Amino acid sequence: MADTIRVVEYFYVTVANKPGEGARLLDTLRQERVNMLAFSAFPAGRKSQADFVPEDPAAFRRAAKKAKWKVVGPKKAFLVQGDDRVGAIADLVGHLGAAKINVTALDAVSVHGRYAAIFWVAPKDLKKASKIVGALSNSSQTVDAAIALSGIP
Repeated sequence: MADTIRVVEYFYVTVANKPGEGARLLDTLRQERVNMLAFSAFPAGRKSQADFVPEDPAAFRRAAKKAKWKVVGPKKAFLVQGDDRVGAIADLVGHLGAAKINVTALDAVSVHGRYAAIFWVAPKDLKKASKIVGALSNSSQTVDAAIALSGIP
C-alpha cells in the first residue's frame, strides 16, 4: 500500500522550559476532548515550543482560547502515514531534495509495522512540495483538496 500524505494545520505555543509543562498542555486538551494527530515539543532558547496538529483545528482553537494560551497559527505541515519499510523517510526526503525543496524539520516514528512522520517546509515551497508528495501518495486527491481549501497560491 502506498503512503498517505496530507497537508495539515498546526499551531504552536511557547511555554517555560520546565518539568510538567507538556503534561499541563496535553491535559488541557484531554479535558476538552481534543484529539491530536501529532504533537512535538523542543527547546527554543530559554523556553520550549510545543507544536500541535489537532484532528479538529476548530476544537483546538476553542480549547486554547478557553485556556488563554497565546497560540501561533494555523500554519501548514505534512502528515505522512504508511506501512513501515527500510528507507521510507529516505525516499520521501530524496524526492523533495531532488526538487530543491528544503525540509526544515521532520519527526518520524514506527510502531507495529506502520510509520508516521510530520514534516515542515518553508511557506514558499508548500505548493511545490504538495505536488511532489501528491505524486508519492495514494491520497493525492486529498493533498490537492487540502491545497485548494488552504488557499495556498
